[in-house]
Amino acid sequence: MPPITFTDDDFQGLDHQQDDPMVITVEIENYVVKKVLVDQGSSVDILYWATYQKLQLTDTAVVPYDEPISGFSGEKVSTRDYIDLHSIFRDGTQTKTIPIRFLIVDAPTSYHVLLGRPSLNTLGAVVSTPHLAMKFPSPSGDILTIHGDQCLARECYMASLRPQLPILQTNHIGRPPGSKIALSGDDLDPRVGRDVRLEPVEETTSPRAP
Repeated sequence: MPPITFTDDDFQGLDHQQDDPMVITVEIENYVVKKVLVDQGSSVDILYWATYQKLQLTDTAVVPYDEPISGFSGEKVSTRDYIDLHSIFRDGTQTKTIPIRFLIVDAPTSYHVLLGRPSLNTLGAVVSTPHLAMKFPSPSGDILTIHGDQCLARECYMASLRPQLPILQTNHIGRPPGSKIALSGDDLDPRVGRDVRLEPVEETTSPRAP
């Protein structure tokens, strides 16, 4: 694999004087999902319940799982289920698809999805927070780059400082670029055409340990 390096040109944000979180876009089950937090400190990948409902997945795809996980300050967070989903990471016309085992968590948050170490390791990703960029090898051996969205990162951070206000998860789930399929009735959660299908998820027997 070619070495992964970062230069000043990798930064595509608006403000170089930043300590913003890495917030990216990922394609999950026929949806483009924004507000995806990359958290290298998390031992699990999380799909939040509100996002799960918007993805309109079949209930038969989930597996019951009720072991709690620990939050940053040690508090226990309840889980609902887990689900295996193939997720697409895109750099222009090149993509890399990996299976991700998500824990479904019903908790107030300004994010739709949290990507932790399991998915980042599977992806082979190297994250540079000073550059707000994440690089990983493609199936052909090229190095692909996903850039963080600094504006969305700050929007999510400001929302997290106002826990007394309801968190609105809208306008950030859409079609992959280049899709010619018309939007469905709710343009907040447009569906991608059924001709765009992901590969089946491999059978597994147990979730990753939180």
